[in-house]
Amino acid sequence: MRANRMKATWRAGGIAYGAWLCIPSSISAEAVAHQGFDYVCVDMQHGVIGYEAAVSMLQGISTSDATPIVRVPWNEFSIINRMLDAGAMGIIVPMVNSADEARAAVAPCRYFPQGARSYGATRATIWSGADYFGHANDEVACIVMCETQQAVEQIEGIVRVPGVDAVYVGPSDLSITLGLPPAPDNGGAYEDARLRIARACADAGVIAGMHANASLAAKHVAAGYRMVTVTSDIGALTGATGADLRAVRGAAVRPAPGT
Repeated sequence: MRANRMKATWRAGGIAYGAWLCIPSSISAEAVAHQGFDYVCVDMQHGVIGYEAAVSMLQGISTSDATPIVRVPWNEFSIINRMLDAGAMGIIVPMVNSADEARAAVAPCRYFPQGARSYGATRATIWSGADYFGHANDEVACIVMCETQQAVEQIEGIVRVPGVDAVYVGPSDLSITLGLPPAPDNGGAYEDARLRIARACADAGVIAGMHANASLAAKHVAAGYRMVTVTSDIGALTGATGADLRAVRGAAVRPAPGT
């Protein structure tokens, strides 16, 4: 079976840097994946991506060495099972607020006896190899999101659930539930929560992950985060095209008076 580059990086003590995809395009997914990221995530929760588009994007990502992962719309067994069968090597599950909800996220990510995943790894077997079943429980990453005050209060229990590989922080939703505006970074209660999550993960031997950007990556790594998303397709597209337009408009020569 193909190795999970992201998990291999974690096992070696390294930091996995990733990209986030919201645009339903296999071409842009492939282009981003070939930039050298450790993982590339297809966002089916807040992106405009349906199942068929997600499958084609996984195919695009799979032409690279990046680990293809998916954020599913919700903590629901069938969609997690289906995206793994389609070739995702990791699943990010949103809004996990308790140990019980973490256990529900693990179940479809693991075959018996570690979970309850149903066997039928159609594309996963084609891409990863005929020995997929024997290695999937070790290579597939189950990543639960901590993005509410309730989740922070329960974090020490969440990270102790067997089968949870990583906890991924959603800073905007977490900020909102703490009474702060949605933002990629905040102070006060948000900063306390950010550090508490990192400590709980370290104590349990679980990876701490953060939805971020390149300017915040070093800060999160210093706090112990070892899964850091540093860019997105929409952010890169709008940022680069907007910068180009501002550059030419700022450099344009104004017509002389009277011409």
